Amino acid sequence: MADAKLVRDLIPQTIRASGGEPMVYVAGPDEYRKRLRHKLSEEVTEFLAADDSAAAEELADVLEVVHALAVDLGMTLRQLEELRAQKAEARGGFAGRVVWTGNA
Repeated sequence: MADAKLVRDLIPQTIRASGGEPMVYVAGPDEYRKRLRHKLSEEVTEFLAADDSAAAEELADVLEVVHALAVDLGMTLRQLEELRAQKAEARGGFAGRVVWTGNA
């Protein structure tokens, strides 16, 4: 049997529709948070390995996990966006493509 992993909510139905019988359970809060963090790492790895044609879809998967993590941490998506905007206001974003190489 393969290692257990967190999957999207509709995956069991997809497996059933293709004739399989998934073995699933609902994670408790602590396990869910741990598995979400692992899922984020997994999705980021997939994004980094993707070519340009698949990158947008992989990035959407990363964002889905980020949204779930925010909710799990008790934040609304609006609060997450406000926090992001505050950090961008204070420190800037990445649009300027600035690369730091150290201090003189």
